[in-house]
Amino acid sequence: MSSYELYTSPVPGDTWNVPMAGDARFTWEYDGGRDRLLNLYQKGKDKQWDAQKRIDWDLEVDPHNVTGLPEQFNPLFGSDFWERMTQKERDEYGLHQSSWLFSQFLHGEQGALNVSARIVQSVPDLDSKFYAATQTMDEARHVELYTRFVHEKIGMYYPINQDLAKLLAESLEDSRWDLPYLGMQVLIEGLALAAFGLFRDMSTTPLVKQLLAYVMQDEARHVAFGRLALKDYYAELTEKERAEREEFVVEGCYLMRDRFKGREVFEQLGMPVKECMEYVDNSEMHQLYQSLLFSRIVPCVRDVGLWGEKVQAAYAEMGVLDNAKGDLEALMRQDEEIADKVDEERYQQELAARKNEVEEAIALGGAAG
Repeated sequence: MSSYELYTSPVPGDTWNVPMAGDARFTWEYDGGRDRLLNLYQKGKDKQWDAQKRIDWDLEVDPHNVTGLPEQFNPLFGSDFWERMTQKERDEYGLHQSSWLFSQFLHGEQGALNVSARIVQSVPDLDSKFYAATQTMDEARHVELYTRFVHEKIGMYYPINQDLAKLLAESLEDSRWDLPYLGMQVLIEGLALAAFGLFRDMSTTPLVKQLLAYVMQDEARHVAFGRLALKDYYAELTEKERAEREEFVVEGCYLMRDRFKGREVFEQLGMPVKECMEYVDNSEMHQLYQSLLFSRIVPCVRDVGLWGEKVQAAYAEMGVLDNAKGDLEALMRQDEEIADKVDEERYQQELAARKNEVEEAIALGGAAG
């Protein structure tokens, strides 16, 4: 099979080019640096891992239900469309939904790869450049990981969601050095981290739980990096400058809210798009899902100091304002602990397997004697 047959729509022959403005900033001061960022940089170096070796790629995945969740979690469950579907049609829908979800994860990681590389150039201080360099390596690994997962375990790619593409472009096109931080580290990465966490915690598929746990271990550091760098800078902004960033946050959050509705799946399968979207918008499951998706963004936006009336009004309208009470530090500690626990479980399984092999060899040796 040609790799191009894996795509739900033809892949353009040329690249998607986003014009970038702004300066590449150099600093010749080498003996300074904020301890918190330098500690994060050290942790970024210490926590590097190999996606080919750390992931157990032999684990099986059902491409029609990649996360292994019951049908009640399907966004169309309970609708007339769902009731009329045959099992074959539901399986096809599940395949496309899985492909669409993990394809968006993949596209977001490539966006993060490019934005983190841009941050290395544009950020003015050396400690931030150091950390952004480790993040660029992290994002390359995540692109590698999701590419292999979508290709081998699902077998179908969806194109990038246009809401995600718009926010990526706006984050890169702006000449102000902090906008790529704000768009990627806080909004795009924050939403991705919450989505990864939902599926990591709810999925019954061991491979999915494993790869999301490891990716989240990295992503928690990335969001922390954005918080540390922006909080210091935004404390010094004028009222006008802060209002401009808050307007960017509001627009970006509405784009991110619409990103995970799955419109492209309905279009691809020839389903009644308007009716399906209305059902998704009004479903209790989707509203809960949407609220949980903002569990990382809202407290982070508040923490960096972009908490004006427009931002709060937008979050109230979305029904996610209560997320401002969330404890980001506790969530990130939990992300680290879960990844360490997955590592420990894998080590114990490998240890048990080796022990069984030794016992079988001894038994065979005794029988031969």
